[in-house]
Amino acid sequence: MSDIVLEKVTKRFGHVKAVDDVSFRAESGELVVLLGPSGCGKSTILRLIAGLEDVSEGKILVEGRDVTRLSPDKRRVSMVFQSYALFPHLTVAENIVFGLRVRKVPDRDAKLKRVAAMLGLEKLLERKPSQLSGGQQQRVALGRAVIAEAPVCLMDEPLSNLDAQLRGEMRREIRALQRRLGITMVYVTHDQTEAMTMADQVVLMRAGRIEQAGTPEALYEKPATAFTASFIGAPPMNLMRLNGNETLTGIRPESMRIANEGLEATIESVEYLGADSLIAARAGGGPVIVRQPGHSSVRAGDAVRIGWNREDEHHFDAQTGGRKP
Repeated sequence: MSDIVLEKVTKRFGHVKAVDDVSFRAESGELVVLLGPSGCGKSTILRLIAGLEDVSEGKILVEGRDVTRLSPDKRRVSMVFQSYALFPHLTVAENIVFGLRVRKVPDRDAKLKRVAAMLGLEKLLERKPSQLSGGQQQRVALGRAVIAEAPVCLMDEPLSNLDAQLRGEMRREIRALQRRLGITMVYVTHDQTEAMTMADQVVLMRAGRIEQAGTPEALYEKPATAFTASFIGAPPMNLMRLNGNETLTGIRPESMRIANEGLEATIESVEYLGADSLIAARAGGGPVIVRQPGHSSVRAGDAVRIGWNREDEHHFDAQTGGRKP
């Protein structure tokens, strides 16, 4: 069982708690995404699991072993960094097998051949990193992690340096590879699209603490807090303080519509995206986004009404941000 367990883990840098009493479990063979804005502690958690930072309080278990005080080489985890961390003077083949060569692992050529075929790198093995595209460098970094045959793989924002189309392709490749190998993966990103499309479980972080953890569907369909509602979704949930009360009313953009009756609004802009349009309006004292299929007939400056079904409403306490029944 290659599961990962964090029990009340805290990391302090001086008087600052970068990670504050964090507990979660990544089951064997599961892909867990640590999601959140910059500075929320997600990359620090990854470094704590890898042993690159020391835990201030709490416990980390990998495969049922307490690895909290073990050195990185004793933890049986591999890691892919945001910068790929390839050696520029080594070839692709040498980069992939570098760790095996240092540890004097036998059958390196056979392992290299298998991994290169898996990642489509067979024709690139003699090239240097400077001769590769961003996507090819990412595959080399993946190959170096996979060839170690560690049951746990940690990935720190591995796609942030790629363009939008290539990110989509690599998302699918990484997910397919993780499933095929059956490895447990903890994947850090600030991109909620990556989290929603790849994860078995999303751990949403805020200011060093877990805001909400669960399946992508759970976070999207039933956000536990206003922060979760405002972070998950593209675009995220509209949060409005209607009638001046102490409750925030949340409605997804796709659940709203331009209607004959409803909330009075003024259109500020319309973005046509092909399959649908994003309509930005001013309503209820704040900004609102409406997602409509195809073209929209409304234009900037139009006075309209926005409607929705009552069952699509979510309610949050305006002071605490917590979900209301």
